[in-house]
Amino acid sequence: QVQLVESGGGLVQPGGSLRLSCAASGSIFRIKRTAWYRRAPGKERELVAVVSSGGATTYADSVKGRFAISRDNTKNAASLQMNSLKPEDTAVYYCNVEGLEYSGGTFANWGQGTQVTVSS
Repeated sequence: QVQLVESGGGLVQPGGSLRLSCAASGSIFRIKRTAWYRRAPGKERELVAVVSSGGATTYADSVKGRFAISRDNTKNAASLQMNSLKPEDTAVYYCNVEGLEYSGGTFANWGQGTQVTVSS
């Protein structure tokens, strides 16, 4: 069993910053891919950022230059640094982690979601 715990959401003014964290625990042999998604009210889920096992990153056009995804392989953790936040960044953010378990099986788990609200 692999569990994900997210933290770091909250209320911030436009132009402010927040840092989201995602910690994975359990029988994890290797994490292959970590991604952050978000779902705003009335909208479909959107892929925000991805970091591969090799460290390559991909971002949605709407967050390029403002958000940065990183991972700490020694701690099975990942972060999403969000700068210059805009009201349209308001959403519930979810981390998604894919990898291999010691049993040889694969996993693809979601965090519980954390609310980010950008408002003055």
